[in-house]
Amino acid sequence: MSSTTAARVRAQAGYETRTLLSNGEQLLVSLVLPALALLALVLTDVPDLGAGRRIDLIVPGVLALAVVSTGFTGQAIATGFDRRYGVLRFLGTTPLGRSGLLWGKAIGVLAVVGIQTVALGALGLALGWRPSVGGLPVALLFLVIGTWTWVALALLLAGSLRAEGVLAVANLIWVLVAGLGGLLLPSDRLPGVLGSVVAWLPSGALGDGLRHALTGHVGDALLPLLVLAAWGALASVLALGTFDWSD
Repeated sequence: MSSTTAARVRAQAGYETRTLLSNGEQLLVSLVLPALALLALVLTDVPDLGAGRRIDLIVPGVLALAVVSTGFTGQAIATGFDRRYGVLRFLGTTPLGRSGLLWGKAIGVLAVVGIQTVALGALGLALGWRPSVGGLPVALLFLVIGTWTWVALALLLAGSLRAEGVLAVANLIWVLVAGLGGLLLPSDRLPGVLGSVVAWLPSGALGDGLRHALTGHVGDALLPLLVLAAWGALASVLALGTFDWSD
């Protein structure tokens, strides 16, 4: 990547970051709702999250929820409407190019996820969360791969449906994975076969993996990490093959 191209990507990434942070609806989904979920779970003793300190199981799930909120829900809706109004097609013809646009979006989402993680982590620490220091590098890897995976899934959705369909499906998926997808509630606490299935979904892999890493069970995080990376690779291939730049 030349210095000129890199400068264009940085400028686009800065624009994407500012847009995400200045969007009230996006902030509600990506930061306010996860923070409220954290507080609600801390102040109650239901649902049962399993063995261990409750706060130590809550915060990783909330961080996973934040990744899905920004990387998937927010990006799918924003990209769907940008595609509908011709913004993507226009930007794809500028010197930035289509690859530069995608890189800018990816970096912008990673920047927002980083801000979310710091803010929600600080709230968790204030409420008594004590993460395993040894698991922090693995948790960071989960956040990066999780962001890549869910952005790829967002582009797959946004490039396949009309904007109104993207809005409905993205919000429905967010509700389902938040409650039953292994994000806030560990997959092994879900009933019967549902828990076994969820563990192999990108939501379950992200939530369970972060919980394992941040509670010091790094060895147990390996399989979820591989599952998450496999979903990321699959979603990326499908998105590249099916994404339509105009509605």
